[in-house]
Amino acid sequence: MKLLLAIVGNALALLATTVVPGITFGGSWLQLLIAGLVFGVFNLIVRPIALFLSLPALILTLGLFYFVLNGLLLWLASYLVPGYHVSGLIAGILGSLVVSVVSWAFHALTGSGKD
Repeated sequence: MKLLLAIVGNALALLATTVVPGITFGGSWLQLLIAGLVFGVFNLIVRPIALFLSLPALILTLGLFYFVLNGLLLWLASYLVPGYHVSGLIAGILGSLVVSVVSWAFHALTGSGKD
């Protein structure tokens, strides 16, 4: 059940990023759920590696580089997600902020973040 909630939460977060200029999604609901699964796997595998490699930049910028890193990861993930397109790094950074807010709200409403 937690896995299904995580996929749906990621799918809704990706759909919400289309309010950002430069981010588009052209696909069906099934593609959106597949995109949520791909985005979740991408965050599970790639994000920890990227955080470790960018640790010096995170320390030097007092954590502000985290926003750039999230935007870069969202931009790179758009190449793996069918029908989802991020036009650049700035759109990716703004999209990652939307993903953070929507994910937080989804977990707060469903209680899926609690163990």
